[in-house]
Amino acid sequence: MLEERKKQLLFLKSAFALNEGIVPTPKALDWIREQNEKVRVEVRKIPLSDLDQWLFDKEKTRLTHTSGKFFSIDGIRVTTNWGEIKTWEQPIINQPEIGYLGFITKEFNGILHFLVQAKIEPGNVNHVQLSPTLQATKSNYTRAHKGQAPNYLDYFTNATRDQILLDQLQSEQGARFLRKRNRNIIILVEEEIEVLDNFIWLTLGQLKQLMAYDNIVNMDTRTVVSGISYGTFSFEEIEQLPVGSNIGKDIFSAKMLRSALFTDKGLHKQDSLIGFITEQKCKFELEVHPIPIKELRDWVVDENSIHHKDHKYFSIIAVEVSISNREVRKWTQPMVQPAQEGLCAFVCKEINGTIHFAVQTKLECGNFDIIEFAPTVQCLTGNYKQTAKGSLPFLDYVLNAPENQIIFDTYQSEEGGRFYREQNRNMIILAGEELSTELPENYIWMTLNQLQTFIKYNNYINIQARSLIAAIKFAE
Repeated sequence: MLEERKKQLLFLKSAFALNEGIVPTPKALDWIREQNEKVRVEVRKIPLSDLDQWLFDKEKTRLTHTSGKFFSIDGIRVTTNWGEIKTWEQPIINQPEIGYLGFITKEFNGILHFLVQAKIEPGNVNHVQLSPTLQATKSNYTRAHKGQAPNYLDYFTNATRDQILLDQLQSEQGARFLRKRNRNIIILVEEEIEVLDNFIWLTLGQLKQLMAYDNIVNMDTRTVVSGISYGTFSFEEIEQLPVGSNIGKDIFSAKMLRSALFTDKGLHKQDSLIGFITEQKCKFELEVHPIPIKELRDWVVDENSIHHKDHKYFSIIAVEVSISNREVRKWTQPMVQPAQEGLCAFVCKEINGTIHFAVQTKLECGNFDIIEFAPTVQCLTGNYKQTAKGSLPFLDYVLNAPENQIIFDTYQSEEGGRFYREQNRNMIILAGEELSTELPENYIWMTLNQLQTFIKYNNYINIQARSLIAAIKFAE
């Protein structure tokens, strides 16, 4: 089995490798465009009654697939002592099975490369996005859809412990999924692998470069990449690496690297952070009870959708999908359509010479363990553009940040297999002296190293925070 330090070195070298990939990044962008042009995609909205093999039960309790597989749309009543709204009702995706989100990696010229798939999901804004080598629910890889098995599945089901570089269970969107988790896994191979037509080898540094483009790297890739830990190395050690000369060219990237590598520079010790979130998990309560969809208060079920009476939050729609390169070429399914785009942002500040993130604890109805760490600002279910000034911590600060303090600003898609054309603005802001180190009650400062330590364990860092963490570059 690879020693932990050797794994971390493999990831670090790959994160620094911007021009050392076997496929240059500009050619990778051309390849993505070509993949988009060569695949026929048709997605059209249809009435709920036209769903094939999906149906309501007699009492309109749930919307389910006739096989009992895949997922269902359920109704829930939520009761909590967190936040201003103590009880509400809503539809939610219930998909209890654990799926695979996995990368095959291999060294080329001493640099770790990731086998990335150009994958089309019916809800993607721009059809093709870069996904992990394997992106499959249990229903997919057990072939409940009667189609072909996902490509490269055997590499993961037969992987030995010696091959596994990362193996974690991670949560999905807590406001839309009921206690949903996926296995995030990265394996290392030495043998030659046939690279299929819609797959490509890219370094970790290239993946992070491509996250700076709108809707190129999908959510599943971002969550797996976020789980990578880089260990503790001195800058002197890093500069001896073959690609070590890439660091330091961009001041912010070098500072982020320090925040990722140094374990003793945090404003709070790790034990204090564990105590902080443990107290929150004990203080707040979350009760979720199933109720029939037809009985959901303030929600309407009509011919075309399940939607809120004020057309807020999101709706459940039906689509007919035709994609020429999928295991199943044509099908229908329900999807979640957002009422508006959202905003997810981290505000960072240099404290005692090390970049810290203002992290909030957040309760969402589908959370597996009540509370998770979330970005400084997370506005997904409500319309942040209509939020009253001063009513949400840091929102005004983020929206009015000077351009020279905006480190990252792109639109990123949510998971296109369940969400219909949902994209959210993702931002990282570097604050100056104008921002106090004092934080609201449910916020705390954490270094990147501390965030990545929590990611190793289940149900601590939510998917919106992980998506932003994945985009942080260490080389320019």
